[in-house]
Amino acid sequence: MSDTIPAKEGPAVTQATQVKKAAPKSDYKPADVSPQRRVQRSFAIRLWSIRHSRLLEWFYARFADTFLLLHPLWKGLGYGRVEAPIKFVEKRVKGFMFDCRMCGQCILSSTGMSCPMNCPKQLRNGPCGGVRANGNCEVEPDMPCVWVKAWEGSQNMVNSDKILTVQKPVDQSLRETSAWLRVTAQAAAAREAAAAPKTGAAA
Repeated sequence: MSDTIPAKEGPAVTQATQVKKAAPKSDYKPADVSPQRRVQRSFAIRLWSIRHSRLLEWFYARFADTFLLLHPLWKGLGYGRVEAPIKFVEKRVKGFMFDCRMCGQCILSSTGMSCPMNCPKQLRNGPCGGVRANGNCEVEPDMPCVWVKAWEGSQNMVNSDKILTVQKPVDQSLRETSAWLRVTAQAAAAREAAAAPKTGAAA
């Protein structure tokens, strides 16, 4: 009788592992916004920002005022010229703090410092009907629902009712542009328009 050597027991091979091994190799890498990347990354910084939404609301108001004071500088240099360096800084700061997707239409101050573009469905006006019982996302079970966290964060803010504002659909032409500069230019234009009648009356 020949001796038989029992097979070594190892970790179970999942179907996902088999599919990955069978997949053809290529130089293609998934896009930075892939769901797989978001599932694997830590949500610690994003959740910290939501928990401290009131502090960030106060800071952002001062930051926006400062940026508006610098409007003559941006206008003198040309908004088009300063777009690239400002966008470089904005993308990294907001990417670190909020996992920003640079949609160019930032509404963090209205959504409790929870970026709605992190929603796999990119919903801009509240959660879908598939939020799990534990408050996590229907599509990405390991991720807290963006809109559940948005509501929690908004309730800590002074302007908590801003989350009820109905948002317009995303304008894809503004993607990868600076929301800081766009908001500043709009605020400066509104200020100049408001001052125009007074100038005319004085004349």
